[in-house]
Amino acid sequence: MEFPESIDDSLKQKIAVLPELPGVYQFFDVSEKIIYVGKAKNLRKRVHSYFAREHTESAKTRLLVKNIRNLEYIGVDTEYEALLLENTLIKKHQPRFNINLKDDKTFPWICITSEAFPRIFTTRHPRKDGSKYFGPYASVPMMYALLDLIRDIFQVRTCTLPLNTDTIAEGKFKICLEYHIKKCQGPCCGYQSADEYALQIKEITDIIRGDTGKVIRKLEQEMKDKAENFDFEKAHLIKLKINSLANYQSRSTVVSVTVTNTDVFSITDGNEVVYVNFLRVRNGAVIQSHNMELHRKMEEEQGELLQTAMAHIRNLYGDFSEELLIPFPMDIDMLGSKLHVPQKGDKKKLLELSLKNAFLFRKEKEKQLEATDPDRHTNRIMQQMKKDLRLLEEPRLIECFDNSNFQGTDAVSAMTVFRNGKPSKRDYRHFIVKTVSGPDDFATMEEIIYRRYKRVLEEQLELPQLIVVDGGKGQLGAALNSLEKLGLRGKTGIIGIAKRLEEIYYPGDPYPLYLDKKGDTLRILQHIRDEAHRFGITHHRKRREKNTIQTELTQIKGISHSSAERLLAHFSSVKRIREATEGEIEKVVGKHKAGLVFGHFNKNK
Repeated sequence: MEFPESIDDSLKQKIAVLPELPGVYQFFDVSEKIIYVGKAKNLRKRVHSYFAREHTESAKTRLLVKNIRNLEYIGVDTEYEALLLENTLIKKHQPRFNINLKDDKTFPWICITSEAFPRIFTTRHPRKDGSKYFGPYASVPMMYALLDLIRDIFQVRTCTLPLNTDTIAEGKFKICLEYHIKKCQGPCCGYQSADEYALQIKEITDIIRGDTGKVIRKLEQEMKDKAENFDFEKAHLIKLKINSLANYQSRSTVVSVTVTNTDVFSITDGNEVVYVNFLRVRNGAVIQSHNMELHRKMEEEQGELLQTAMAHIRNLYGDFSEELLIPFPMDIDMLGSKLHVPQKGDKKKLLELSLKNAFLFRKEKEKQLEATDPDRHTNRIMQQMKKDLRLLEEPRLIECFDNSNFQGTDAVSAMTVFRNGKPSKRDYRHFIVKTVSGPDDFATMEEIIYRRYKRVLEEQLELPQLIVVDGGKGQLGAALNSLEKLGLRGKTGIIGIAKRLEEIYYPGDPYPLYLDKKGDTLRILQHIRDEAHRFGITHHRKRREKNTIQTELTQIKGISHSSAERLLAHFSSVKRIREATEGEIEKVVGKHKAGLVFGHFNKNK
């Protein structure tokens, strides 16, 4: 194997003796700083792949290899363990060439302390202090609603007193207001035993984990026992608690009673950034949702990025469920969790729900970026369009053409203009077709393109970087004929966009291009095409209405064109003129002409 000149003999020897085992490798630069951390199912094969070829498709990978001066590895038993270790090392060292992990925000957690009489509170900084942490919670209002529910049902203490059996027995504490208003059962003064309190904490833990059904069943049995013993007041109080739990459960996103304990992952691509959503489902309801973004550094594939996100989320939430729903197959052992790509049914709908959340998170982030740095957002879109559409320049100016006619009559064409990805309505233009008779869409497109760019040349106007024609190969060919006549072919990009399947056609290419249905490029092309259609139809409708004046009103003997225009301006349509009384018409055109118009529309009545 040919090694780069920067690789010395000692590094070559390390690479040569790497084991064929799962593990994590770390690349170091000349200053012994970690510049990349990676995982591998087979360390030898994976590390060798960096030096076995030129990496012509990735400048970042070539730059990484150029900077490698040393390597270390850590062997593990499984690829999943390697994934978790890789995630930990990336977060610790933040290597230059690794993916950037960003959560949507620093979410709060619910903490249950490890004291004799545990306290329950929120925190954004979980610690390894023996306490139990639940979360993170994406919805802060829902978390506080859960805490309010817990304190209402169980009356756990909110004080910070150092309670244990010894301090309580010594009588060091006095009962407080919380006890008197029935927000605490007074464990500080021995009014509630440690066992009773521990039982409450267990039930609270079940509720936080989403298992409200178990607690509801227990409360229902207690309510029944109280009622049988004629203790109706306490039975009613328990009933109120059950209602509170049922109400809380109903506010969770119910997925299906058939989907019980499942974790769901989805991913959507935003070019240099991908967005991942995680849903945790318990007892048929979504109890947690978490979004995160990952910034590409080395042209990583979606599968690799999703695995990285899964490891990060696992570190946050603990062990996964027995079943994980994912959007595409992945070859990795998740240690006790079965990976499943659903094809239909409730699980497929659940995966679609997760993908929707990832997509919404992506849109939210893009809007934030656009608001804070609109130029950067526009530049990114322009670069992406240039890449997607295989253009020589960024399409800062786009002109789109659409034809309209009604049964071959009143043929018009519309041109809409986008600058930097946004409509420039002052530049929109209408064209009345002059040389084409009948519904010949190809000839119409050829005429309009010729007229438009002949004027651009004569008046030395700005030539667009992209011309879009609404239609397939026929309309595109007609437009190209006009550009050829004007000597403009090859000097600007031109494509046709077919409506049915959103197919993009290029000159000389018989096969269409299909763009990402959710990408910015197709969104902008659809927008400008729809604008051209709307703009053309509006103008076409006005021309038809004008012709209606000429055929419906001016055919009445004694009614001039100016009288017809006054009538239409007042009544807005011929239909309303037909329905008007003679007196109403007289107010507009006088008694004599009103008699002529009214008589014409009512001669058969």
